[in-house]
Amino acid sequence: MGSSSGNNFDVIIIGAGVMGSSTAYHAAKAGLKTLLLEQFDFLHHRGSSHGESRTIRVTYTQHHYYPLVMESYKLWQQAQAQAGFKVYYKAHHFDMAPHNDPTLLAVIDNCRKHNIKHQLLRHDQVAEKFSGRFSIPENWTVVSNELGGVIKPSKAVAMFQTLAFKNGAVLRDNTEVIDIKRDSEKENGVVVFTARGEKFRGKKCVVTVGAWVNKLVKTVNGVDLPIVPVETHLMYWRVKEGHEGKFNIGGDFPTFASFGDIYVYGTPILEYPGLIKVAIHGGNRCDPDKRKWGPFVKMNELKEWIEERFGGMVDSSEPVVKQSCLYSMTPDEDFVIDFLGGEFGKDVVVGGGFSGHGFKMAPVIGKILVQLVVYGEASGVDMNHFRIGRFNKTKSML
Repeated sequence: MGSSSGNNFDVIIIGAGVMGSSTAYHAAKAGLKTLLLEQFDFLHHRGSSHGESRTIRVTYTQHHYYPLVMESYKLWQQAQAQAGFKVYYKAHHFDMAPHNDPTLLAVIDNCRKHNIKHQLLRHDQVAEKFSGRFSIPENWTVVSNELGGVIKPSKAVAMFQTLAFKNGAVLRDNTEVIDIKRDSEKENGVVVFTARGEKFRGKKCVVTVGAWVNKLVKTVNGVDLPIVPVETHLMYWRVKEGHEGKFNIGGDFPTFASFGDIYVYGTPILEYPGLIKVAIHGGNRCDPDKRKWGPFVKMNELKEWIEERFGGMVDSSEPVVKQSCLYSMTPDEDFVIDFLGGEFGKDVVVGGGFSGHGFKMAPVIGKILVQLVVYGEASGVDMNHFRIGRFNKTKSML
């Protein structure tokens, strides 16, 4: 590769959330002439890559996530060292649920399979360890490990964009892509069309437009991807006066995920002084261009969970800060990383369905997307987990 001037590029990346921005960073660092396009302002609040915190953890039910997260830990630290500022903050991590909960059992199995150093804690051990700050029912178990932490999302996206720019990438926001076509003037490659009538030529194209991926892909080749937009909410609750220091990042208070009747997750105090993040995974399906910005789901259940878990030290009456994110999720809540195929062959790569799990793995996913662009395959990664065709076993959707 090595396109040079004008509107011709080695790779055009559509969508400048964390995945597109990470991809642009890896592509530019690899010496590719890179164009990153975003339909809204950079660092906008309409998608899933804004805000003040995302958890990073290694404990999942999916075994294939383990190597991705472990490499991401390394790549986060490398990128922030290049940028000169911090986006990743270490913490311990808790997974908790009733003893026989299948998700918890799968997490324990994953820890054992990958030799993740962990502890299983009973109700009384949790109470003693946290002196009343954290409590679980008697029939629950906690899986504790040291591989947790918090990522600062808006800051992380800005970091990748800055590093991409420093490595020669061209960045354009407020540039909506309305179509992608084969380049009829060349043997291969694509032409990307914008709403303002611009045309950009690229040898390869990567589509990482989050909740808008199904709309764009359907326009391009008529395929319905099994990726749906979901409006989800992040909430921050006030720690009662006199207890704030007990929940701060950098101490012993962990990031956490709680399974069972509702899936609750949260982080220690970091972004807002005196406020702890506690939210429910998932939300309501919506049209990304006609979202309702609410209502909040299962609020009463969440308030009850907070009251029971934090020993009355957190005010569960109402969240102090509420943030809305537009996630994109697949039926199995796993990713889509695949070639668009058809007339595009391997010239267009689609990445989607990352919301809810993907942010923490953005550095390695960006690296994988660039490998697909350059080599047509990703080294050391079983891509079968991420193929679109897995949703239709009898006939590939491509």
